Amino acid sequence: MARDIPLANGTLLVGFDRSYQIRDLFYPTIGGENHAVNFPSRFGVWVDGEFSWVGEGWELALDYQDDTLVTRVTARHAGLGLVLECQDAVDFHENAYIRRITLFNQRQARREVRLFFHHDFRISGNDIGDTALYDPRLRCVIHYKRQRYFLANLSVRGMAGVEQFATGVKAYDGYEGTWRDAEDGVLGGNPIAQGSVDSTIGGSLWLEPGGQGECYYWIAAGQSHREVRILNQLIMEKTPGLLLSRTAAYWSLWTRCAESGDKSDLSPACHRLYRRSLLIIRSHMDNNGAVVAAVDSETLQWGRDTYSYLWPRDGARVAYALDRAGYFELTKRFFFFCREIIREEGYFLHKYNPDGSLASSWHPWVKEGQPQIPIQEDETALVIWALWHHYAGFRNTEFIKILYRPLIMRAAEFMVMYRDPETGLPLPSYDLWEERQGILTFTTGAVHGGLRAAAAFARAFGEVERADHYDAVAAEIRKGMDTYLWQEKSGRFARMVSPLADGSFDVDLTVDASLFGCFAFGAYNPADPKVVKTMQAVADTLQIRTPVGGVARYQGDRYHAVEPASAGVPGNPWFICTLWLAQHWIAMATTLDELAPARELLEWVAAHALPSGVLAEQIHPRTGLPLSVSPLTWSHGEYVIAYLDYTRKFLGFTACPECGRPH
Repeated sequence: MARDIPLANGTLLVGFDRSYQIRDLFYPTIGGENHAVNFPSRFGVWVDGEFSWVGEGWELALDYQDDTLVTRVTARHAGLGLVLECQDAVDFHENAYIRRITLFNQRQARREVRLFFHHDFRISGNDIGDTALYDPRLRCVIHYKRQRYFLANLSVRGMAGVEQFATGVKAYDGYEGTWRDAEDGVLGGNPIAQGSVDSTIGGSLWLEPGGQGECYYWIAAGQSHREVRILNQLIMEKTPGLLLSRTAAYWSLWTRCAESGDKSDLSPACHRLYRRSLLIIRSHMDNNGAVVAAVDSETLQWGRDTYSYLWPRDGARVAYALDRAGYFELTKRFFFFCREIIREEGYFLHKYNPDGSLASSWHPWVKEGQPQIPIQEDETALVIWALWHHYAGFRNTEFIKILYRPLIMRAAEFMVMYRDPETGLPLPSYDLWEERQGILTFTTGAVHGGLRAAAAFARAFGEVERADHYDAVAAEIRKGMDTYLWQEKSGRFARMVSPLADGSFDVDLTVDASLFGCFAFGAYNPADPKVVKTMQAVADTLQIRTPVGGVARYQGDRYHAVEPASAGVPGNPWFICTLWLAQHWIAMATTLDELAPARELLEWVAAHALPSGVLAEQIHPRTGLPLSVSPLTWSHGEYVIAYLDYTRKFLGFTACPECGRPH
């Protein structure tokens, strides 16, 4: 299920599925230890002798309060005669998740309502050796294992402490868990359990006829009993309501720092999605600088792995988006992170855990009996390309000085060395889709952009000969693109060429949205006829010809495919690829009218986001429902880039020629 409303503060992240169940809980690193790993923690209601877990049978609307990371959730159950309005947040400063539930009695009778909150923690990602206990001094339930503690508590009518509790065994020896114990409205009160355990807590309140009531629920995360005890006390003293309101105020202030584009002709939905995208990106950034691709652990069902990693490429594009929006202090952490993880030889490997350690990979270190470097070279190049744009925008020289030799020069020297002496092109590496190996137009364009950026840095630091050398190598790469990647007969760039034993090349002419890389990083002008023809082929071949629309990755894409590839549906629609086409049309536009096709694509993205503003990786070509992970940080990053490209161009076309201000 898609994660509609992730909440985070850079240390603690809570993710919900579309049934409003907690499915992901990361702490103390975003994308690191997941203490829920897609197992649901339920929320239930007992009234008039009937019980229901929120989800099936409920009418749910999951959204955020505007420009915040505080939710606005409505749950209606006609059969129970109840409406619940909930606000959730992870406090912007403290490692606490808080929920306020306002209950509305739809019946003209006084009624007792009991609320139940279930916890299926798998601490540190597994259910071995966990403990769940009721603490009578604090009147709450605590789960712990080693240095991970989670305290769950309630406040009803201003009184903190749970009224009912149960701890027990789950998913072992036929036991389903304490959530079953709740379904008669009364919990058994077992005070402690160890091993594979869960817990449920409950509280009750009376609602007058047509009246309403309020309850607060929270989870405090810490690394010791003392830490969660102190945090629990802080929540009670400050009150959970105050923590919710201050968190809403903080994120509202945070979004106001972004560059505004509201004066363009884009719809309010597009403007809202821009601000929402910035917030989603922030929720997926660990405070140490790692940009996590996605925290949707539902992907564990396919291959037992996740997207909870940093890919340097994705991170670079997201950092570029944040810098464009004005959040340069945030991106500095990312670039420092890159300085720490780059290898001594000057390249990044496939992907990394958010703590900087090397992540899982399927790229081999040996091929056909010969050693190889298992890299996607665009990842190395785009970090340097993005860093130059960061510096050009903010001129924070003291910061760049720290990165110049260990990151910039190290990567630049590798890009210079890792080339074919005959063609001048980069040696084969894995493509950005991680499916094939060769000399790719996208990667080659990225390396060209990375070397031009390195040359600009070297020149800024007075190393003129080094700068000239990097520029000369970039020129050789550009010449190689003309000679080997441009295909005159086809009238466009090849996706990839692969060297053969006889010195010739196998040419892959598959139309791929990543051909965007021929101009995106400066190798060619976007109006160059070669670029125009190539991107027109992308538009003609990869647009989805169903009512859903959008742009596929490439012809015949089978990743999460829902039907055989065809001319009308070459693959599933991807937000990233749709936004790349929009970015080219924006770059090409010389009049206001020429912006119209790009505006249509931006409006398409906004129309196909979830109601909360979350963008998945891809969507179903027939239903428009999310496929693969949701949200995908990179999708939101590309939206921010395209949105700012559009608004700046629009304002340039509509500015007063005398004062420069928009009409």
